[in-house]
This record gives sequence, C-alpha cells and structure tokens, in this order.
Amino acid sequence: MGGDNAPQTIVEGVEIARDEFLDVEFVLYGDRAQIDPLIHNTDRISIVQADEQIDMNDEPVRAIRRKKNSSMVMAATAVKNGEADALFSCGNTGALLAAGLLLVGRIKGITRPGLVSTLPVVSSDDQSFNLLDSGANADSKAEQLYQYALLGKYYATSVRGIKEPRIGLLNNGTEPHKGSKLTLEAHDLIAADESINFVGNVESRDLLEGVCDVVIADGFTGNAVLKAIEGTASSVMHLLKNTIMNSGVSGKLGALLLKSSLGEIKGKMDQSQYGGAVLLGVKAPVVKAHGASDAKTVYYTIKQIKSMIDGQMLPNFTEYFSAQQQKEDQAAVVDKK
Repeated sequence: MGGDNAPQTIVEGVEIARDEFLDVEFVLYGDRAQIDPLIHNTDRISIVQADEQIDMNDEPVRAIRRKKNSSMVMAATAVKNGEADALFSCGNTGALLAAGLLLVGRIKGITRPGLVSTLPVVSSDDQSFNLLDSGANADSKAEQLYQYALLGKYYATSVRGIKEPRIGLLNNGTEPHKGSKLTLEAHDLIAADESINFVGNVESRDLLEGVCDVVIADGFTGNAVLKAIEGTASSVMHLLKNTIMNSGVSGKLGALLLKSSLGEIKGKMDQSQYGGAVLLGVKAPVVKAHGASDAKTVYYTIKQIKSMIDGQMLPNFTEYFSAQQQKEDQAAVVDKK
C-alpha cells in the first residue's frame, strides 16, 4: 500500500515479474477492496487483508510497535516466521528499516545493518556500483564500516556476479593518511583483511567513473552523496531538455537527429533499472524502492530480490558472521580465564 501510486503500480510490476519468473509466488498485504480489482490474473498472487497502513508522517518505531495490523508489519512478520522469503515496500523508509531490525532481525555478529543502493557508471554501458551505507545509520563506528566492506563484497559477488569486487572507502582524498578519525580507523581495519580487494580511499568526484565496485561510507555521508548524484542527474536532464526546447528550429532538428543517443543517456541515468535499496545485515532480504516508483521499477526490484535469493547471499552472510562471532566469543572466554 506504500508509494505515490500504490497499489496500482505495485500490482502492475508484480504481474510483469510473475509472468517472467515462473518459480516465484507473491503475497500482497493491504486493502483487498483496492488490490483485487487491479489484478488481471491471480496465478501465484494472493492477497492478505491488512486493515491499517503506515503513512509517511508516522514515526517509524512507534508505527511498527502500534500498528500491528498494517500491511508492512504483517508482511515483515510473515518473513520473520518463514512464511515468505523477502520483504519489499515502496512506503515509509524509516518504518521499513525499523521492521527489518525489530521484526526480521539482525544476523548474529552484525552490529548495525546498512542500506546499499546501486548507481550507474557513466563511462560504461553495463557497469554500476554499490554505495553502502546510503542512509540507514547517521552515525557509524570504524568496525561497522569494516563490516559494510564485508557485506558489500558478498552482495557484489552473490547478486552482481563480480568475483573480486573492488572495495573503496569514501574520503576527502585518496591518500591513506587523509580523512577523519573514523575513516582513518576504518581504512586500517579494511586494509588489514586480505580477503577484501581493497583499492583504498576514493573521492566522490570519481564514483560515476567506476573507480570501484562498492563504495563504503557512514550513513550520513552516503545519503548526502546519493541525493547529490540523484539531484545532479535530474537537473542535467532538465537542463538539456530546456536548452533544446529554447534553441529554435536548428536545435530541435539537431536533437531529432540525436534522439537515439539522448535516449541512451536518459536510460543510463534511469535508476529504476537498478532496483531498490537493500538493508544488508538482516536475516532476510528487506528492500525499499522509491515512493514514486512505477511498474518498471517494481519489476526490476523483484528481479533484484530474486537474484539475492538465488545467489544464496543470506546463507553466505550468516555463515561468515556467525563464524566470526564464535571466534570472538571463544577469544573472550580465553581472556577471561
């Protein structure tokens, strides 16, 4: 029920995905009276009535605790109980993150799950990069940034099929000795792990050029960079369109000749094809798409979720961090003795 054009665009996107992915079943939580008339074919689509809805003005944690019959809480509970494999919403971001933490639950060994977003690389036709954390936590510790590097590595390997993803740490310079206390400590922790293909510090101006496959940042900085990139892309496209429309007959004719090339630029910057933002570090995929998402974005996000499940991303996460936690627990017992 969440999103600017819900539930119509959600249902449309689900039906597109249902027709392509024959091994996936969909459970839609919300107002049956609104959802049912929109479904053209009920094959592998079911509806669960939810009498409440969390809107954009609700305080996230309070809404999750009080609105037990909301579509988001009911869907998250189904994932928690093993009745569903993943949770996807276009609704209140804070509430979805709270549902992921409080209901779905953290993987043992993860201190703070992070939000990973996918953004385009403009110098390549088929390349993109991940930004983690892109807004789940405003404040982070060095140990958490190190965990994000591990989470980002497994995500890029399992979902995007990159064997040795290049991991970069977002900073105000590429030199190892530059940065804040947080980034200096995080740099040393990540660099010390030989299992990570760490390329060192990276600057925000180089991100769209494909300097690395996964960019690590604290949530405050990551979210600011994400919105700056989104805003710049939108502004450039509007500027280009206004320039063409105000350039007279010759400019419009030129644009007509370049229509195919301009379409490629627009398609490259279209974030709908990259799916939603994923909360990494919880026991099941929890994915958030933009409130203004159309059916195409919903479809691509479902495709992304299917890749996460098929790639066994969560079992890899759980196995690794459980082993790490066990080592730490054993070391603590030895120290105590």
